[in-house]
Amino acid sequence: MEQLYTEYSRYIYHLCLKLTRNKAEAEDLMQEVWLKVVRYEASIDKVEHAKAWLTTICMNTFRDRYRKNVRRSKHMMHQPEGLDVSLLDLIASEEAGAAELLEQQDVSTMIRTKIAELDGIYRTTILYFYVHQLSLIEIAETMKVSIGTVKSRLFRGKQRLKDMLIEDARTREYVTA
Repeated sequence: MEQLYTEYSRYIYHLCLKLTRNKAEAEDLMQEVWLKVVRYEASIDKVEHAKAWLTTICMNTFRDRYRKNVRRSKHMMHQPEGLDVSLLDLIASEEAGAAELLEQQDVSTMIRTKIAELDGIYRTTILYFYVHQLSLIEIAETMKVSIGTVKSRLFRGKQRLKDMLIEDARTREYVTA
């Protein structure tokens, strides 16, 4: 365990810093990652690629924290109720088996394709919010518009995306389920 920490601690810290873009949050995230590593210490012997295993733990821990924070975020509390298509919930989790992972990758690819078909303003807003994980305020500043405009674009973009997903027989079941 000590050798693993010595070899990869800098890498994990820099990955956490890249994900959070905040030194204090990166340190907190890194602690959570290493706690999970210690918790799963018994399975380290079965791991062929330690760096990939640690990266997966780090990414999943970040996603979990992000989802938890988004639910509590003051910015989210002011968003229209119509924002109900959760693209982040389609990201693979640690527990998924091979079949589920392949299905999630297919769905992810289909959603990305549909996002690419959206009008530029809606596509950009959705990408900023879900992919780049910017807050409404950050998106408003980046796009040089009001928060209300960002909310409207997010709502309309998600509605259009939802409609496109429902129109497509391959993705309909994931939206209506």
